[in-house]
This record gives sequence, structure tokens and C-alpha cells, in this order.
Amino acid sequence: MSSLLVDNIGELVTNGVGADPLGIRRKAAVLVEEDRVAWVGPAAYAPAADHRIDVGGAAVLPGFVDSHAHLVFAGDRAAEFAARMAGEPYTGGGIRTTVGATRAATDGELRATVRRLRGEALRQGTTTMEIKSGYGLNVADEARSLRIAAETSSETTFLGAHVVPAEYADRPDDYVGLVCGPMLAAAAPHAKWIDVFCERGAFDVDHARAILACGQAAGLGVRLHANQLGPGPGARLGVELGAASVDHCTHLSDADVDALAGTAHTDGFGTTTVATLLPGAEFSTRSPYPDARRLLDAGVTVALATDCNPGSSYTSSMPFCIALAVREMRMTPAEAVWAATAGGARALRRDDLGVLTPGARADLVVLDAPSYLHLAYRPGVPLIRQVIRNGVPQ
Repeated sequence: MSSLLVDNIGELVTNGVGADPLGIRRKAAVLVEEDRVAWVGPAAYAPAADHRIDVGGAAVLPGFVDSHAHLVFAGDRAAEFAARMAGEPYTGGGIRTTVGATRAATDGELRATVRRLRGEALRQGTTTMEIKSGYGLNVADEARSLRIAAETSSETTFLGAHVVPAEYADRPDDYVGLVCGPMLAAAAPHAKWIDVFCERGAFDVDHARAILACGQAAGLGVRLHANQLGPGPGARLGVELGAASVDHCTHLSDADVDALAGTAHTDGFGTTTVATLLPGAEFSTRSPYPDARRLLDAGVTVALATDCNPGSSYTSSMPFCIALAVREMRMTPAEAVWAATAGGARALRRDDLGVLTPGARADLVVLDAPSYLHLAYRPGVPLIRQVIRNGVPQ
């Protein structure tokens, strides 16, 4: 069994039990055996290993867990972005533009986009990335989107209910029947999760409930786009169905927050339904940011993710999202880093990610900085010096 010692760490974020929320250790070391963390402790007492990386007093933290991304697509929507910056509002209607380009693309073209964006994210410290379908919106293209996504990630999500495609514009009930029937049957073998865009102009609460129930019956876990464009019943539907995550959460009522807070975890820490916030979308659409402080103060578990997609958030950078969360969403740097690591893991219901404790997957990020604080303190600066994923330096 090959072993690797990451040594001479000035500040180690473990997200384990400690005196602070990040479980910080000073002058620390981490022993990796194969793809798992085997030991964490003071550098002075570090065990021997086959290989050693001396990080020279730098900060080390768990790899980022991006629990919401749309990587399988073709084309771009730069002109749409420019129009928004000139004052046009975001409505979600541009999704159909990407659907046309994606349907026309070859498998090789889609695969190249996924790998390019996944590589971008990895270089910026993202070691786990959920990938959704949702730009095929027919049986064949949803299935191939998920098949291609599964080549890169085990966290794949069937989003056939992204919007109603143009050919079903006057027959939304028929499209829901397609999603629940042949499309789900073709997609489920390649998916772990099911998601619905429950929003005005996409799917109403009754359609969303029906689709998610069918996904649950097929063995898929529930995720939900909700309350992005305006108030609505989506967040409470997610709670009703035991969703792992309700994503966006930009427009929440007191009842929505109370419902999320009511899913208290049995371990006494946080909630079983995570509120995943996507500040890149607000940045790119000039929309109001979610109020993370309100959710955190209510005891709701919060995750941060990129929402990487060609229309409303074309970023693969979790450090950028951390900086936005601190500046615009009233999160402390510690809360934002936790949300981008352990929070994302909770949104995927994974206890082996987002932490650096014995038994966890050996995903580590070495910063070119002495502290995690620099991720928000120095926005836009490439601070990721090295990434170790599954115990292997990248």
C-alpha cells in the first residue's frame, strides 16, 4: 500500500471536531494511504511514508465539493449575457437555445466540453462535481448526456424537467408524461439523482411533485431548483419529499425558511435538506443575492456551488463563489469555506467528502497562502497551488 505524507502544513482545515467550525489544526500533517486519509496530527509526530510533499507552511483544506453544475451542453450564450448587462432581465428562456445546440452536437463535442470544464474546476480546487443533464429534453439526448456525465462523475443528476421544450410548448402534460415514462427509464441507469426546475415559466408544483415522485420510485435521490426567479412553493416541496438539497433559494418566505429549518439532522448538526446557494447565477444575471445569513441563523445547512452553465452562471470557480458569498451574502469566510466543502458534501449526502479526517477520501487543496481567509481576502487571484485527488497529486 503506497503512502503519502503532506507535511509542514501551517494551517489545516479539517472540518472535523474542533474548537472552531473548520476544525483547524496548526503545524500539521496528513498521511494518505491509497485514496484515503489515514492519519491527521502534529507535523512533529508525523509517521513515515513512501512519499512526502512539504507545503512549506501553506494552508491546506479539503477539496471543494461543487454540488450543482450543468456541464453537458454545446454552444455558448455570450450575447445573452451581454444583453443582460445592458439591462434585459433573466427569464430562463435562453435554455431552449442551448437545447438546440446540444441536440445537434456529437458525443465527442459534448464529451470535450465536459472534460474542459471539469479540468478547469479541478485546477481551481474542485475535487468532486455533480453534473446534471437538462439540455437534451428528449429521450435519446437526455440518456446520452447522462452517459457522458457519468464518465467524469459518480454524482449525476437527471434534469429532463429543466424546461418544456419547444415541441411540447402547448402540451406540457404530455411532456411530463414523457419525462416520467420513457425518458426516466432511459436516464435512470446513468443517474443517481433527479431534479426539477420548479419555477414560473418552467414546471409548476404539481408537475414537479409528480416527476420527483416517479424518480424516487425509480430509486433516484431528490434535488430541486426552487425559488430562483421569485417566491413559490418549490422549497417547501423539497422538504415535503425529503430532498437532499433545494438549490438557488433566492426568494424565500419565512415559511420556507422554517420548513428547511424543520428538517433538523438526527446528529444535532444542521439540516437533512440543504439550502444550496449559487451566487454565480446572481452575479451573472444581476439578480438579488440569497440571504445566507438568514438561513444560517435559522439553523439551516448551507452549501455553495457554481451552477456552472452556459446561460446564467458560466463559471467553474468555487473560490470565486466563496468570495461572492462573503461579500454579497453575509457569510463569514469560515462559513463560506465550510459551505464549499463539507456543505457541498452534505448536499450530496456524502460523509467521505469535504473533510480531512481518518477514513475520508484523500482530496486536499494546497493554497499559495498562509490561511483559508485569503480565498475571500484576495478575490480573483489564482491561489490554488496544488490539488491532490483520491490521494494522487494532479
